[in-house]
Amino acid sequence: MKLPLDPEAISSGDIGEKRATLEMDHEQAVEHVRETFLEHGFGVPVEFSPSELLNEKVGADRDPYYVLGACNPEMADRVLDATDKRLGALFPCNVVVWQEEPGVQTVYHVSIMRIGRLLGLDADADAMDEIVAETGRMVDAAYDDLDSV
Repeated sequence: MKLPLDPEAISSGDIGEKRATLEMDHEQAVEHVRETFLEHGFGVPVEFSPSELLNEKVGADRDPYYVLGACNPEMADRVLDATDKRLGALFPCNVVVWQEEPGVQTVYHVSIMRIGRLLGLDADADAMDEIVAETGRMVDAAYDDLDSV
């Protein structure tokens, strides 16, 4: 299958990629990330541990890996209008916490808003520009506060 976009031509900034390292145990990191994103206007309506699921179902022996499905209802409502409802297929905006080694966790996020733009899902470019900027500021602020433990 030939991709319509060259993945090598896409930078981490194009997809709003964010990464942070926390020096704490996995459960503490998950709680800290959840609290930090809540403080910055996100709810967390969905969360789960793929590592627990895969370890149980297929004996994967994976290190701790956790997904927090973060969402700001106002932004979600606006982006559904700006994309003719299509961006909902990428909901929620996930923040992932995985264990690099005991006591060291990586916090990772990519912007579904930016990815939606790259995929041409925006029906209203001006509205999407505003949403991308606003959600970007919210995520930046949360990441700025991740190391505040």
